[in-house]
Formats: sequence, structure tokens, C-alpha cells
Amino acid sequence: MQIVKGVLSTDHVPLFVSIPPHLALSTLMQRIKGRSSRRIHIAFPDLRKRYWGRRFQVRGYFSTASENVTDDIILQYLELDTRIN
Repeated sequence: MQIVKGVLSTDHVPLFVSIPPHLALSTLMQRIKGRSSRRIHIAFPDLRKRYWGRRFQVRGYFSTASENVTDDIILQYLELDTRIN
């Protein structure tokens, strides 16, 4: 797996990733969300108390394949998303 580009926005984190065909996207997202949530809780212990028994992140995610869209267009979108947020 390779994160080509990622952007931190106020309410979402768009990622442009390249994954091998044998790796399920759901497994990748489980790892990313689990590890990032754990690191955030370690860095900010007060959040653990605030979100005790509740989900820190939303359950779902959105994904799409870049079939007819070039990598350059996706990277331009992520740059635009950075400027807007």
C-alpha cells in the first residue's frame, strides 16, 4: 500500500492511495482508522474520556476507482481541497 497524497481538512481526510489487488479496501481502511484513532487517543488522553463508549470516527468511508480520471486530476483536486479548507 502507498499513500500517494493525503490532505487534512476540517471534517474529512481525503487520501489518494495505491493498493495491490489482493488487499481488500475494507482491511486497509480498518488499519488506517484503527491506527490513527489509537495515536490520537495516546496524544490527547482527554479525548478518551470524552468519547468513552462511543465511536471517535464515523463508521463508513467513500471510495472510487480512478478509471477515466488521470492521477494528475486527482492530485489537482486534493490541492484545491487544501486551499478551500
